[in-house]
Amino acid sequence: MTDVLSFGLLSFTSLFTIIDPIAAAPMFVAMTDTYEKERRRKTAIKACVVALSILVVFSICGSFIFKMFGITIDALRIAGGVLFFITSLQMLTGLGHTAHGGPEKPGTDPAIVPIGMPMICGPGAISTVMVLMGQQKSLLHVGVFFTALVTVIVLTATVLILAPNIVKVIGKSGVEVVTRIIGMIVGTIGVQFIIDGLRPVVLGILSQSHS
Repeated sequence: MTDVLSFGLLSFTSLFTIIDPIAAAPMFVAMTDTYEKERRRKTAIKACVVALSILVVFSICGSFIFKMFGITIDALRIAGGVLFFITSLQMLTGLGHTAHGGPEKPGTDPAIVPIGMPMICGPGAISTVMVLMGQQKSLLHVGVFFTALVTVIVLTATVLILAPNIVKVIGKSGVEVVTRIIGMIVGTIGVQFIIDGLRPVVLGILSQSHS
């Protein structure tokens, strides 16, 4: 039983750290600063439901999906980095981003991309659930893992729902400044994702060339 509880604590701390809802909160505020309170709440909930659904799928059959399509975690990191970088450009320039009053393109939903994925459910979260599920030893381990996952997502939704209250404190001009700053941070995260994805690929090519 102690082993099961330890695994549950490991799952919770690992997922909470990698998803990091505290860091996601200011990004969410910047991306939804023109939304009404109810729309923001629905966006936060939908984004978390999307993230949870993706993580559940990858925790159950992630290895099979990766093998079937020939996908690697490194490729997923690069794709997530590109999405983050595109989002950062929109935030920095104010073009095509709802946080600056621009119209949303038909069919786009920020709750899915980039908030649900890769902001909440990024390459790190996906690889984490796959690794944790690979360590389970019984149905009890599986149960505490999914309990930890749901708990982290519920906490994330709560943080995102409460985060827009910051807008009332810093005001419209403050949001504009924060949006630009967060845009730089998001862009940096995107570049880091791309670097992390490319590093093992480049090292692999170099090791093969020297062998």
